[in-house]
Amino acid sequence: MARRNWSVQDAKNRLSEVVAAARRQPQTVTKHGKPAVVVIGVSEYERLRNLERARAPSFAELLLAMPQDGDEFARRRVRPRDLDL
Repeated sequence: MARRNWSVQDAKNRLSEVVAAARRQPQTVTKHGKPAVVVIGVSEYERLRNLERARAPSFAELLLAMPQDGDEFARRRVRPRDLDL
């Protein structure tokens, strides 16, 4: 199984290996020991983008979902923000 975590320095020095491993599974690059970015293959990126588009309603769907015929929007009870005038 391919390595999954790389320091920034290791990723820079071994970029070809990171790319090859990312084609198989996502690779995490850490900076100062904390996850900074994830490198993924193009096919996984495209799959995620298509999934995102499939779940996001279109603008027309949002408009059609608005209350009609006198219905009212549900009001949220929120504290008004403080204004410094």
